[in-house]
Amino acid sequence: MRKLIFLFFSLSIIGIWNMQSQEEAYADGEWLKFRIHYGWFNASFATLEVKKSIYKGDSVFHVFGRGKSTGLLDLFFKVDDDYQSIIRATDQLPVKFIRKINEGGYTKNRRIYFNQEKQNALVHDLKRDTKKTFSTKANVQDLISVFYFFRNQLDITNLKENQVIEADLFFDDENYKFKTVYLGKERIKTKYGKVEALKFRPYVQAGRVFEEEESLTLWVSNDQNKIPLKIKAKLAVGSLEADLDGFKNLKHPTEILAK
Repeated sequence: MRKLIFLFFSLSIIGIWNMQSQEEAYADGEWLKFRIHYGWFNASFATLEVKKSIYKGDSVFHVFGRGKSTGLLDLFFKVDDDYQSIIRATDQLPVKFIRKINEGGYTKNRRIYFNQEKQNALVHDLKRDTKKTFSTKANVQDLISVFYFFRNQLDITNLKENQVIEADLFFDDENYKFKTVYLGKERIKTKYGKVEALKFRPYVQAGRVFEEEESLTLWVSNDQNKIPLKIKAKLAVGSLEADLDGFKNLKHPTEILAK
């Protein structure tokens, strides 16, 4: 189950981007809720919330990501995940990342402090009481910050089908390369009715969890908010879906609100 919760947060970040400056896609107070289900079985709920703040004298966005089990799963496999990212408002780069999780007894409690200028990250493992510094890529993102970075940089007016983009990410103690392909527009069924979405195909490593390399699909709202509407993953056994279940304080008008 911990791989499924990680899957939700990692899938939320994928996008196509343009380095030209654009108006921010989100604002202080934005809140998104997702229902994660395995077939008919509700596995958990996850939320993402943005709060404007000050960190070490810099204006920042403090993003809180929470994942919590529900229903029968909560009785047999309790999930309580806390992900946080502190992002500089000036350049959209993370300076601190928090991961505190408890998934069926599997626990982690880590802090990552990014030095963007020196291209390194100090990983403080509070559970093991260890600290270690790792080299990172230039302008590296964390698991949460990269989602908001892409939302700001995503140029929805110039997307081209089959366009491929890669992004650098540091998570736990490793550098990752994410790759995704834009597949075009599609009108999908949501809790709020049928909504036009931008469809993406993230690439993952096939193996014990995923059925094949192209097992993931992500739909993002085709508006200036660019929020995830639906995520679908074909697993080695069955499939996992995450659907937008609630939202508040979106910065821009959205087709969803018209439904």
